[in-house]
Amino acid sequence: MTIAENYSLTDRHTFHIPTRCRWFFEYRTVEELRQVLSSDLLREHSFLQIGGGSNLLFCGDYSGVILHSAICFWDKIEETETEVRVRVGSGVVWDDFVARCVENGWYGVENLSYIPGEVGASAVQNIGAYGVEAKDVIDEVECIEIATGRDVVFKNEECGYGYRTSVFKRELKGRYIVTAVVFKLSKTECFQTGYGNIAAALSDGPLTLARLRQVIIAIRKQKLPDPDELGSAGSFFMNPIIPEVLYNRLLVDYPQLPGYPDGNGRVKVPAAWLIDKCGWKNKSEKDAAVYEKQCLVIVNRGNATAKDVVVLAERIQESVYRKFCIEIRPEVNYIRGTW
Repeated sequence: MTIAENYSLTDRHTFHIPTRCRWFFEYRTVEELRQVLSSDLLREHSFLQIGGGSNLLFCGDYSGVILHSAICFWDKIEETETEVRVRVGSGVVWDDFVARCVENGWYGVENLSYIPGEVGASAVQNIGAYGVEAKDVIDEVECIEIATGRDVVFKNEECGYGYRTSVFKRELKGRYIVTAVVFKLSKTECFQTGYGNIAAALSDGPLTLARLRQVIIAIRKQKLPDPDELGSAGSFFMNPIIPEVLYNRLLVDYPQLPGYPDGNGRVKVPAAWLIDKCGWKNKSEKDAAVYEKQCLVIVNRGNATAKDVVVLAERIQESVYRKFCIEIRPEVNYIRGTW
């Protein structure tokens, strides 16, 4: 276990805005996590579990305890002719997991290549990209109940998954910490290439897991900055889901507005398209700016503060609502400073 006081979090979140926490605990086993949860320090102070920090904006120093999982293991627990189930520790880097699945010829997560973060957070956030979400391959989520320290296993259907959400972000928020995730992957060829320009990028060669992963990584690198070079949280806003009647009304004035019906009378609309039409590309608030290659991304040009990012995000939200009567919401979690 690693324990540090007055700890810098600058390299623990991808915006890389300087911030600190009063205490930092990194645990390597479930038993170490139990020890931390039963300590006087956590009973007397607020605490926050983080993963790779790719969806966090620290709005000031944190006076409590930051917890981070270094539970890193990989177990194949069941295999048939068509499927494989693997159990993965919450601290495993997500893209390392994806790479290993591709190397083993297991289908299901290749479209989620190059998404930052860790395995534990994938089950909380229900990460997604290019027509695939984590919920599509998650079988079980293993947790520790914070109040009791007992082990609890949630089946996929108990996780309440939706677009970038789960019960762990809603009804059960703050009650459990993910320690491992069991994934069910296919050994039978199954590709998802109908989203965006993936099919076009694959048109000049054979379709394999490795090649699809390479193409998706290349597309993401074209759209998204490397956070180690230009701080950001990736996609800052979620794509709004609006009533079909509103979508049809907007089509009258904006016939090029993309939309993806969900079959329940609602349509998912790309937030990037809305932001672009409001003229935000490359606009800034001091050192916080809309990324020149992708309007969905807010970047730290070097010396941005959390306030700069929040002000810029709010200005974008206001302009989109004024123009389209659509509310866009941050995918990024604001962690309010308490120190």
